[in-house]
Amino acid sequence: MAINDACYVESCIYKLLRRFCRGQPYYVDLLELFQGTTYKTIVGQSLDLITSPDGKVNLSNFTEERYNAIVKYKTAFYSFHLPVAAAMYMAGITSKESHDNAKTILLEMGRFFQIQDDYLDCYGDPSVTGKVGTDVEENKCSWLVVQALRLVNKEQRELLQENYGQNDAAKVATVKQLYQELRLQDEFWKFEENSYSQLMQLINSSHQDLPKDMFTEFARKIYKRQK
Repeated sequence: MAINDACYVESCIYKLLRRFCRGQPYYVDLLELFQGTTYKTIVGQSLDLITSPDGKVNLSNFTEERYNAIVKYKTAFYSFHLPVAAAMYMAGITSKESHDNAKTILLEMGRFFQIQDDYLDCYGDPSVTGKVGTDVEENKCSWLVVQALRLVNKEQRELLQENYGQNDAAKVATVKQLYQELRLQDEFWKFEENSYSQLMQLINSSHQDLPKDMFTEFARKIYKRQK
């Protein structure tokens, strides 16, 4: 039933595009954009699942390269690139240079957003975020564990191997205590400042066709967010 429902929802995208956009000069661009984004999101979801299989912890999978690929394909394309690229086509902005420039900014913004999400999963206030984080017990390839693996010594890595991905409150607490010892909050705060600065530089140097104020407003909305 769930698979059938997913196919039904996806097919509705193209029914709606056909109903409201057929005959418009941007119709084919929108079709290709939605189809391409669907494919990229499926790739990202598959990569996430094979990187973090249930009941099998392999810390060697949690590399910076793998993490960035998951974030790019699973989150950034559909959450940030798709809506803006669609609006650009509908507004008559069709040049490859403008779209490539926008994609660079938006994918970086998507990565920034997902790393914040990973941080808030561990350190956010559930009364503000609206959820209790479960990345540790669910064996997720999160930014925090990737950074931890970059910083740990041999004994700390063994401790992480023994306790990560276990649905056990004591083991989750052990992992979070290790994060504290590695000062991962400080690492995140440094990342957030550096990444925001780089993002603003990308926006300020963007193509003249792009609405810089809009991109700046997007960046400000997610900067220092708490949920």
